[in-house]
Amino acid sequence: MDNELKSKVLALVEDDARLTKEKIAVMLDKEVGEIRDVIQELEKDGVILGYKAIVDWDKTDREYVTALIELKVTPQRDRGFEKVAERINNYPEVKDMYLMSGAYDYCVVIEGKTMKQVALFVAEKLAPIENVISTSTHFVLRKYKHNGVVFGHDDNTVADERGNIS
Repeated sequence: MDNELKSKVLALVEDDARLTKEKIAVMLDKEVGEIRDVIQELEKDGVILGYKAIVDWDKTDREYVTALIELKVTPQRDRGFEKVAERINNYPEVKDMYLMSGAYDYCVVIEGKTMKQVALFVAEKLAPIENVISTSTHFVLRKYKHNGVVFGHDDNTVADERGNIS
């Protein structure tokens, strides 16, 4: 199947997962059946892993805390970082996880109902994992942009009154 077509379909779906196969076909000047086949193949091959909405939870009554946890670990012989990653990925609190370059090896994004719950998760679940050397926890205070989507500010936001610099 045409790699250029796959790339174009992926870019469109990534930007707006609500696009129908019919709309994508019109946008790319292709037949609906061809677009359907491309999407099915991409799903089957694990290239498209899912479809999600980006929600501004701050505009709802849901209470939660997001934290970025940096982990420094000792890689295991013959498995590198994989075994530790597999173990951490099994926790439902873990929303995202990345192997990083720099001072820490992993960046783990978790959600909890309170800062205390997040702190306990780090202290009781992540820090005791074999090969974890250290952790550093950063709480998200405000989300401005996520997956390329800018979050709007409501009227209760304190404005920057410094004015323009000329």
